[in-house]
Amino acid sequence: MSSFTLEPISHPPAPADLAALHALLRDAVEGGASVGYRIPLAETAVAAFWSDVLAEVAAGTRVLLVARDAAGRPVGTVQLELAQKPNSRHRCELQKLLVLRSHRGHRLGSALLVAAETSARAHQRTLIVLDTSTTGNALNLYERHGYARAGLIPRYATDPDGTLIDTAVYYKHLPA
Repeated sequence: MSSFTLEPISHPPAPADLAALHALLRDAVEGGASVGYRIPLAETAVAAFWSDVLAEVAAGTRVLLVARDAAGRPVGTVQLELAQKPNSRHRCELQKLLVLRSHRGHRLGSALLVAAETSARAHQRTLIVLDTSTTGNALNLYERHGYARAGLIPRYATDPDGTLIDTAVYYKHLPA
């Protein structure tokens, strides 16, 4: 396995980090990941996405963890949206687990998932929920890490090419 470090991203990120985050989202979408976007992906959409994410990080309602390669370049991310309603502050939603295609196969997704769970516990969250495409690679990852499938929503979203796909919903209880 290659050498990686995992950390929360600084706010505001350095320009090189922001450029790498843009490239990471573009790589995911162009590689077929159903993460909310269609191809062709406009740079304005990429910039708006990261601007919104970073604003939520600054507000304390979202956690953004970054995996860096040996050169310090971001090559993977995962996010936790921290529920804010008084009756739901025990949970969070795992979102946008992204790894550059060139860095897959090194258990980086697993490392990001474990780091997200650690961060959830640090924020006093005992339940993680997520949804994922049933056509993607992540199903086995989540199941290997103890996430239980709550159900399936047929034709919930589209792949980047516009094909309608099913979405699986998962959850995991974390020890308090």
